[in-house]
Amino acid sequence: MKRPVFSFRPNMDHADHRQAWEILSRVPEGQKNQYLVQAILEVQERAYLEKVIRETVREELKSGGMPHPEASVRETIPNQMLDFLSKLESSG
Repeated sequence: MKRPVFSFRPNMDHADHRQAWEILSRVPEGQKNQYLVQAILEVQERAYLEKVIRETVREELKSGGMPHPEASVRETIPNQMLDFLSKLESSG
């Protein structure tokens, strides 16, 4: 079976093409094919994981499975603070 041939010809007028070329040119010779294979597969995996996470969050929000924070938790004022304020009030 013949191996398919792929040619990468970046358009240096585009910033993203220039950046991609700079990155690819730093990859050692003999490792460029593996680098491109890995990059392509990682992009696919990231897209798949993002889709799964979005679906999971959407399902949890629909089912109400995620806990809601309590509306307002009252903080208690320490007795020392109340005593201090009381003394200020009575001395004035």
